[in-house]
Amino acid sequence: MSTGPSTQAPGRMARFGEWIDERLPVSSFWKAHVSEYYAPKNFNFWYYFGSLAMLVLVIQIVTGIFLTMNYKPSAAEAFASVEYIMRDVEWGWLIRYMHSTGASAFFIVVYLHMFRAMMYGSYRKPRELLWVIGMAIYLVLMAEAFMGYLLPWGQMSYWGAQVIVSLFGAIPVVGEGLAEWIRGDYFISDITLNRFFAFHVIALPLILLLLVVVHLAALHEVGSNNPDGIEIKKNKGPDGVPLDGIPFHPYYTVKDLVGTVVFLGVFFLVVFFAPEMNGLFLEHANFEPADRLKTPEHIAPVWYFTPFYAILRAVPDKLFGVILMGLAIALLFLLPWLDRSPVKSIRYRSPIAKLMLGLFALSFIGLGYFGLQPVTTVGTIASRLFTFVYFAFLLGMPWWSRLGTAKQEPERVTYESH
Repeated sequence: MSTGPSTQAPGRMARFGEWIDERLPVSSFWKAHVSEYYAPKNFNFWYYFGSLAMLVLVIQIVTGIFLTMNYKPSAAEAFASVEYIMRDVEWGWLIRYMHSTGASAFFIVVYLHMFRAMMYGSYRKPRELLWVIGMAIYLVLMAEAFMGYLLPWGQMSYWGAQVIVSLFGAIPVVGEGLAEWIRGDYFISDITLNRFFAFHVIALPLILLLLVVVHLAALHEVGSNNPDGIEIKKNKGPDGVPLDGIPFHPYYTVKDLVGTVVFLGVFFLVVFFAPEMNGLFLEHANFEPADRLKTPEHIAPVWYFTPFYAILRAVPDKLFGVILMGLAIALLFLLPWLDRSPVKSIRYRSPIAKLMLGLFALSFIGLGYFGLQPVTTVGTIASRLFTFVYFAFLLGMPWWSRLGTAKQEPERVTYESH
């Protein structure tokens, strides 16, 4: 008699699961995208950053929801409402610092995710569309960060937005009208703040979530790349399973869990002990309310925009600087077609290709650094040099990617058990 309930419970749960599956394909979705999605068995450290980007996205959405509960999107109350969150709302300081630190963490993991794709040729055939969708995510993320940056209504928020929006005014014919349309007024005002709040909280997150879903769908359609740049679908066993593939769950869910724990440890160290990061994550000028009559001594965008800001400042002509800044991002969309190397992965590319990728990374970091600094003669010369290297990498890729002798790719992925 005692075995009755225990034997009936699994049957009821199974029938309930079948009832759900008849109306919503939960089991088939789980199998197709998790338990029976076969990923290459040689993923390394660089493959943590895709899942970490998803984690940070969740952190930003959750903390953003709580922040909007007490935030006032008006020029008269915005700054005071942020101070209220920090001082009077229970755990408000933690939520605000998690959100501000999360913004920088988002760009850190996204930049590393993009660099990994460039190292291992993850934008090459058949993943061209996957890369383009990823770049679209990056653009929306930049817009989301820019509009969110104005919301604290501090000095650097106000003047940073003023400078960036004014750049659109350099576009011939339509520039002034476009800048006015973005602001919703003749200058950054209460109308701009409300407009940016609506985009930051509703419109752009919806677009971002949609693009992330499409990005994942495209990834699972073509399969994940790996450090060797070899398509594991070419070598399948009699059962149709890739010989060099393993189920994403439980193998990579467990591995990603380790990366998540380490990341959260570092993340909360920053949140608790250095949330401003000495002015890098939260500028000191932003702890002063916005004042249209008082310009900060040195205006610079947040660090994740500074590589492109340095390109803009490196050019004497404002219009040409805006064009170059736009090209710096637009050319990244074309990487799948600019790269003519016979192999995908940096492991098997020529020394010239490795050198060029290293110089590109150095130029990006250098531009980011000088974009943060006040304008000096040395800084301007260095920014021009780094700008030249940046564009030489992208525009010269159809030629330098074919130079040198590439190594022969192996037939199967290389893997060493740990």
